[in-house]
Amino acid sequence: MEDKVAEEVTPSEEATTVAKLVVRCLENEGVKYVFGIPGEENIHFIDALNSSSIRFILVHHEQAASFMAEMYSRVTGMAGVCSATLGPGAINLLLGTADAHTDSVPLVAISAQVGLNRQYKETHQFVDLVSMFKPVTKWAAEIKVPSAVPEMVRKAFKVAQTERPGSCYLGIPQDVEEMSVSPSLQPLLRSQVYDSAPSPSQVSRAAKVLEEAKSPIVLAGHGAARDNAQDALIRFSEHLHIPVATTFMGKGVFPDMHPNALGTVGFMLHDYVNFGFDLADVLISVGYDLQEFDPIRINPNGDKKIIHLSRYPAEVDAHYAVAVGIESNLSMALDELAKRVSPREGLKKVENQKIVDLLRGEFEGGAGDDSFPVKPQRIVSDTRLALGESDIVLVDTGALKMWMARLYPTYKPNTCLVSNGLSTMAFALPGAIAVKLAYPERKVLAAAGDGGFMMLGSELETAVREHVPIVVLIWEDQAYGLIKWKMDLELGRHSSVDFHNPDFVKYAESFGAKGYRINRADELLPTLKSALEDDAISVITCPVDYSQNMELTNKLGLVTEAL
Repeated sequence: MEDKVAEEVTPSEEATTVAKLVVRCLENEGVKYVFGIPGEENIHFIDALNSSSIRFILVHHEQAASFMAEMYSRVTGMAGVCSATLGPGAINLLLGTADAHTDSVPLVAISAQVGLNRQYKETHQFVDLVSMFKPVTKWAAEIKVPSAVPEMVRKAFKVAQTERPGSCYLGIPQDVEEMSVSPSLQPLLRSQVYDSAPSPSQVSRAAKVLEEAKSPIVLAGHGAARDNAQDALIRFSEHLHIPVATTFMGKGVFPDMHPNALGTVGFMLHDYVNFGFDLADVLISVGYDLQEFDPIRINPNGDKKIIHLSRYPAEVDAHYAVAVGIESNLSMALDELAKRVSPREGLKKVENQKIVDLLRGEFEGGAGDDSFPVKPQRIVSDTRLALGESDIVLVDTGALKMWMARLYPTYKPNTCLVSNGLSTMAFALPGAIAVKLAYPERKVLAAAGDGGFMMLGSELETAVREHVPIVVLIWEDQAYGLIKWKMDLELGRHSSVDFHNPDFVKYAESFGAKGYRINRADELLPTLKSALEDDAISVITCPVDYSQNMELTNKLGLVTEAL
């Protein structure tokens, strides 16, 4: 059921164009920022943006613009918007658009396209962008008729933000952008979709499965964070005494300091938290998207009973056979299910504690290690000490993601951001800029490997020019560390993964940012704290000891299922 919530827009008596109408429609959707690069074919759109209430953030690579739109949406829940010219510019938007789509994040990508007057023939810079974006969006279309603008913009935002969120794409041909439209043509009223209550019969069926369970366990995924289900999840766990593990992208939706918290699952090998799933007979999945990680990792024999709580039906998978599915608002579903089930023991306390103690021992043991280069565990610990509970760290893809996702204690949803649907490198720096724009009162840290940082390091200039004070922490090993780790693990050797870095201090300073290099382990925490308190853009380079990678996997290989 939908309810009209927007105010009527008074028609302007001035002649207007498609470009101006698109911008008015974006304003109507509540858009505050558009991230992108202008092109010859969308100069009217860019000009209209800069005459509006929307702030256009000029970047150095369209890929960065798409990551900014994605991460802005990730922390606000509102569709982020990125923009590019036609051809190569639009193609550069594809990566962040696809990343948002696979991570179920609403995003609207807008690009120019060659005019309708030459699309029918071979022509300069023309590629079929709609066909290119279709596989990585929920909806992709081109505006060919000026009068369709209000409907198409409204549809793009509605589709991107409802049911399972994702990306949408709109192309605007150059000649259409300049066309005049009637002043009476106005943005459509926005609509609000009411939350759906859980089906009573499905809740009853799920309650019966839970009543018969001997060792139930909860897996909370990214959908639980999207649905703001933390409070209900805590109530559910406390009422039924059921332990909770989260996915990498669900970190924080169940606070890690809670006695029922097991930690995070998703590491490439059988980690400590996996033993909780080994011992479980019933899995209560709350907002888990299968793209976050393969369910074979937690249900290898396909024999666990699964209660699927989500906004939408479960994907079909041999290792994720759903016994009961409840498709509704997650908080409502959790509260209704808790009412129907008597409190129980869940996973035995002693087993739960063993898992927690193993993780805590690894974290605390590394936290006090003064060796140099710095141990990953020490970097994770110092990062946690430098940031408040509501501050936000964006963790780029690479070896550091494995350490941060496993060990970084997280207390609130969307305060430790990783990409795990597409697992894209290089999003952390540009993403941090957008997150800081969304939450200027919070400290924002981009944690990146040197490989990922070098891909889009030029966006430091964007942060400096727009005066967006963020801190970048580079875990430096002069290699693509995660690939090296995987090669060493599976092949016993590695190749084609090592490289040389510039002087990152001078690199940062050349953009007008501040640069720091860590030379002793005890320098990291005070440097982080000082930089995060500073009203400036800072880059901290910290050499990391990734010999710990193989030590970890060797150690995990020796842990038995009996704990």
